[in-house]
Amino acid sequence: MVIGVPFVLHVIIGVIPREIGNLHKLEILYLQFNQLSGSIPEELFNISTLAEVSIARNSLSGSLPSSSGYWRTNLELLNLAGNNIGGVIPTSISNSSFLKRLYLNYNKFSGQIPNSLGDLRHLEVLVLSNNSLSSPHLSIFASLASCTSLIEIKLENNPLNAALPEYIANLSTSIINFYLDRCDIRGQIPLGIGNLSNLNTLSLSRNDLTGSVPTTLCNLHILQRVNLAYNRLSRPLPECLCKLPELGLVDLSYNRISGFIPSCIGNATSLRNIYLNSNRITNIPMSLWSLKDLLVLHLSNNSLVGSIPPELGKLKAITSIILSRNHLSGSIPSTVGDLQNLLYLSLAFNELQGSIPDSLGKMISLESANLSNNILSGTIPKSLESLRYLKNFNVSFNRLEGEIPSEGPFLNFTSQSFMGNEELCGGLLFRPCMTRSFHHSRRSKLLLIILVSLGAAVMVLGSIIVFMLRRRRNRNIPTQAESFATTTPARISYIEIERATQGFDQCNLLGSGGFGTVYKGMFANGMTLAIKVFNLQIEGALKSFDAECEVLRNLRHRNLTKVISSCTNLDFKALLLEYMPNGSLEQWLHSDDRFLNMIQRLDIMIDVAFALEYLHHGYETVVVHSDLKPSNVLLDEKLVGYVSDFGLTKLLGEGESIAHTKTLATMGYIAPEYGSVGLVSRRCDVYSYGIMLMETFTRKRPYDEMFDENLSMRSWVCNSVPAMPEDIIDVTLMEPEKTHFQEKLHCVSSILELALHCTTESPNERLNMIEVLANIKKIKLEFLCK
Repeated sequence: MVIGVPFVLHVIIGVIPREIGNLHKLEILYLQFNQLSGSIPEELFNISTLAEVSIARNSLSGSLPSSSGYWRTNLELLNLAGNNIGGVIPTSISNSSFLKRLYLNYNKFSGQIPNSLGDLRHLEVLVLSNNSLSSPHLSIFASLASCTSLIEIKLENNPLNAALPEYIANLSTSIINFYLDRCDIRGQIPLGIGNLSNLNTLSLSRNDLTGSVPTTLCNLHILQRVNLAYNRLSRPLPECLCKLPELGLVDLSYNRISGFIPSCIGNATSLRNIYLNSNRITNIPMSLWSLKDLLVLHLSNNSLVGSIPPELGKLKAITSIILSRNHLSGSIPSTVGDLQNLLYLSLAFNELQGSIPDSLGKMISLESANLSNNILSGTIPKSLESLRYLKNFNVSFNRLEGEIPSEGPFLNFTSQSFMGNEELCGGLLFRPCMTRSFHHSRRSKLLLIILVSLGAAVMVLGSIIVFMLRRRRNRNIPTQAESFATTTPARISYIEIERATQGFDQCNLLGSGGFGTVYKGMFANGMTLAIKVFNLQIEGALKSFDAECEVLRNLRHRNLTKVISSCTNLDFKALLLEYMPNGSLEQWLHSDDRFLNMIQRLDIMIDVAFALEYLHHGYETVVVHSDLKPSNVLLDEKLVGYVSDFGLTKLLGEGESIAHTKTLATMGYIAPEYGSVGLVSRRCDVYSYGIMLMETFTRKRPYDEMFDENLSMRSWVCNSVPAMPEDIIDVTLMEPEKTHFQEKLHCVSSILELALHCTTESPNERLNMIEVLANIKKIKLEFLCK
């Protein structure tokens, strides 16, 4: 007999009935990912035919039966992960002598790990992570030596508080994965670790390990991943690591490793990720630059000296180079432009001199470049204007001079990207560049005065004529701009805006977007507003202004930004919006000094869902926002969310469900059909909302460095939910020692499942915003009722 529940959005609630023990022929029981509560009936573990049980990711509590009369089953799989089950792990569990896979992770088990687990001679997988378990002197490893089929041990995040014993060498040589992170392990890594000849992954991070990296690791010829980060390991790296033919990842960050990186590192051609940041390493060997398949090189915060050689350009596959906070000198080699796949480059806080190479403009994939706090001189190359994906750029505190480029990505950079370079000028935020002809030509000054005076006279005369015509033709249909003005207070003049922003001073800058800049303005009447100034030099800015006018003059909803007034003339256009003192959701999610708890994040996303539900279904014309992302969700003093920035909005006429566009929104948030062929519909907003849900509860941007053509935000979430959602959820929400851990885990799992339903490849399979709003409100209610 088999009992199972398929994966659906709806869940089962209630308790598991005790009568389940009467199913004497039950073999398989699958009830994972529901909201079952109460204890697991003891009678279940008296069914001798029982072979597989999975009740993971529920809200079960209580404890497991410990009497020797239980557990006499044919169990091969027991998965109780992600519940609230407490008490001890019963020693009688060894009565289920056929048990192969045991998952008790993310529960509240305490006491000692029973040594009787060593009697499970068929055991292959043991996962006990994220509990409160102990094992005096780690005697469990002596017991597990009898389990000759064991391939995986995961005990992370338990207070084991002991030193790794030498008899770890007696564990089965069949072990492939060994995880012991965050277990308060102290002392040295025993040399016997080298006996585990089939080890693929060794992860002992965030402990208190001392001594050196044992040379016996070099006996593990199929080792692929070594994670020993956040310990107190010291001394140089053993050279024999270069001889491991399968080694792909080495993470020894935040230790005390000293000396040189072994000169033979170039022989380790399988290396893809090197994390040696925050150590005491003094050099980079020339052979490292020959690792043409290397993807990530993080060596920040060490004691590196010398220059960056031209051979840097050989790292053809590299996506991330972080060499900040060292003592590197010399110039940036022009061969850096050969790194066509590089996404992240940081050379900040070094002693680099010379100019920024013009070849940097050839790095077509570059998203972030930090060259700040060096001694760089010369100008910022205009070739960088062609870097269409560049989102973060920092050259502050150097000795740069000349005009800041003003096109391409430079339209979005704030003054913080350039501060500390006194000779820089131009751009949207810095002082204008002084030219000889303008400042030293009396003739030009005189001509300018005449033109300004003439223009002012024409404007006054024109205003009088318009006033007279309006009085005589008061029954005419108003123009779009006039109609917009009738829905707001009297327009505010350019002079009032200039005074309110202190001459558009950068201290009042709130942010920059694709079509303009937003300032904080404090007016003489005491009103504080956000002023969105459109850069009319940018193609599409005028169209964006008109689109926002068209949308905002009619829409009224408590979760949409409110327009207070406008200012428009031939060469200046601005919208005056309600000021949001708490900035954007983007700032709160990705700032180290701000934090949103579970309910706050839920409430904000419910606010956004309310706004979209109104735009899609609550107004006579269907409104598609088209550019939904965290930076376009603003927060008031009570952290209420408001959807903003309607510059790319599409209005669908009667009977229309799809529109075509050539204007693309922000990559990472746009639906596949939008990005590929420019099809815009309500389902595109639903897709963007789903990506925002993922970002809000994982704190990963959809364009994070970890995502590439083989891994997207959606596939990352899909691969982790429902199996291991705790691996991707924002750690600040889910720390196991915090209260209500399991409730939070279940809540966020439900949210991520909802996000997956919003982001299916086919638009027709996505939920609509009425359904999305109902589901997320239900998730919040269930969380509050726990």
